[in-house]
Amino acid sequence: MFDLINNQDSNVKNDVLSGITVALALVPEAVAFAFVAGVEPMIGLYAAFMMGLITSAIGGRPGMISGATGAMAVVTVALVAEHGVQYLFAAVVLAGVLQILCGIFRLGKFIRLVPYPVMLGFVNGLAIVIFLAQLGQFKVQNAVGEWQWMEGTMLYIMLGLVGLTMAIIYLLPKLTKAVPASLVAIITVTVLVHSLGLEARTVIDFVRDILPADQKAGATLAGELPSFAIPMVPLSWETLMIVLPTSVILCLVGLIESLLTLTLIDEMTDTRGRGNRECVGQGVANSVNGFFGGMGGCAMIGQSMININSGGRGRLSGITAALVLLGFILFAAPLIEMIPLAALVGVMFVVVIATFEWASFRIVRGVNKEDAFVLFLVTAVTVIADLAVAVVVGVIVSALVFAWKHARHIAANTHIDNDGWKVYELDGPLFFGSISHFKDLFDVTGDPQDVVIDFNQSRIWDSSGIDALDTLADKYEQQGKKLHIRHISSDCRGLLKKANKFVEINVVEDPRYKVAADELG
Repeated sequence: MFDLINNQDSNVKNDVLSGITVALALVPEAVAFAFVAGVEPMIGLYAAFMMGLITSAIGGRPGMISGATGAMAVVTVALVAEHGVQYLFAAVVLAGVLQILCGIFRLGKFIRLVPYPVMLGFVNGLAIVIFLAQLGQFKVQNAVGEWQWMEGTMLYIMLGLVGLTMAIIYLLPKLTKAVPASLVAIITVTVLVHSLGLEARTVIDFVRDILPADQKAGATLAGELPSFAIPMVPLSWETLMIVLPTSVILCLVGLIESLLTLTLIDEMTDTRGRGNRECVGQGVANSVNGFFGGMGGCAMIGQSMININSGGRGRLSGITAALVLLGFILFAAPLIEMIPLAALVGVMFVVVIATFEWASFRIVRGVNKEDAFVLFLVTAVTVIADLAVAVVVGVIVSALVFAWKHARHIAANTHIDNDGWKVYELDGPLFFGSISHFKDLFDVTGDPQDVVIDFNQSRIWDSSGIDALDTLADKYEQQGKKLHIRHISSDCRGLLKKANKFVEINVVEDPRYKVAADELG
C-alpha cells in the first residue's frame, strides 16, 4: 500500500496533468506561508508562480516543484515585522545573488557530505511535519474567534471526504493510469460536496479564517500579473547590514532544503539531478521574486512528491503547475476557492505515506546504534525546530561519531628490517581524534637508534596529526635517535614544517592520490 510512487517515464500528457494537480495543492500552502511571513496572500501566490516557473525552466532537477515554503517564511518574520515588506524583497534579491554564487563556485557538491542516516531523518521528519500541518484543517473558529477542533457532523464529513480522496488515489491506478489519481480525487470530491450541499470547509473559508476581521468579507484569491519594481529601500551600508543576516540564512535554508529534496527525488526516480545548476536556478528565481513582489522560496518536498506520485518527471510538469497557478489567480479564482480542504488534506496524507521512509524501521534494527541515534535525532529536530537546524545537527553529530569510531582504528605492525631499523607499519588515519592512540603505539625508550614509520596504509589528515608526529620526533631526538618516514603522500609532505628538519622522507616510493572532479556538478 505504501508503494505510491509512479515510476513511469516523462511524457507531455503526464507532465501537464500532474502540473494541474500540483497547482491545486499549491494555493492553500502559498497563502498560509504568506501569513506566516506576515505579508499579503498574493505575495505568497506570486512567489509560488515565479519560483515554480523559473526553477522548472533552468534548474538542475526536472520534476521538482519550488514555491513559497514555511522554512523560508519563518526566517523573514522578524525582518517584515520590524522593517516592512520592502526590506523582505531586498533580502530575497540578495539571497538569490548568494545562491547564484554558490552555484557558480560549485558549492552544491557539499550536499554529498550529508550522511544517509541524516537523509532518512530529514525525510521522516518532513513527513511528520506535513502530517501535523494538515491537522490544523480539522479546526474551526468559534463565535469569539477561538480555534477549536471540529465536532459532530462537520468532523464526520471531513473524515469521510479525506478517506474518499485517499481511496481514489490508491484504487484508481489499479484501473487506469491515464490521468493522475490525485487530480481525479480532487475533482470528484469537489463535485460531490457542491452537488450534495455538504457542510465542508473550502479554500476560501481557509483564506477568510486567517484574514483580519475587517478583510474577511472581501476575501478573494483573484489578482493580476506581478509587476517589476525595485525594492524601495535606501541604497546604503546600513540597509545592507539589516538585510544581510536574513539573506544569508535564506540562502542556506533554501539551498539545503532544495538540494536534499533533489537528492530524494534522484533516489526515487533513479535519475541524476545537477546540484550546482539547481543552486543557480534557485538563485535566479529568488532574485526575480524580489523584483516582482514575491516572498521567495525553495523546493517544496510535499508538492514535489505529489508531482512524482502523479507521473510528473519533466520540466513541463513544473512549468505547467506555475502557469496554471497564474491562470487561477487571473481568471479562475472562484473555481479554486470552492475546492474542499478535505480533498487537499487527503492528497497531502497520501504524500505523507509516500514520503515517510517506512523501511527505516527495518533499517534501525539492522544498523549500528550510532546511525539509529542520528536518524531519530534528525527526525526530532526537524519536527521541533526546522530542516536547516536538523541537517546541521545531524552532520555534526555524524562527524563526531565518525571521528570517535575511527580514532580507535589506528594500529601498527612492527618488525626489524635487515639494517636493524625498527619499522612501524601504520594502519588507520592519523588525525585529531586518533592522536592519543597513535602515541601509545611507540616505545621510544626501548626502540633502536633508527626508527621508521611506514605510511603505506595510513594518511595524515590534519595539522593535529603533524603536531603529533613532530612531538614524537622530538622524543626520539631527545633519546639520541632518528625518526624516518616512508610512503607519505605529496600533499602530506607539504604539511611537514618543523618536523622536516629531522625526519627523512622517501619521495620515490610515495603514493599518488586522486580526487574527484566536479564536471558533473
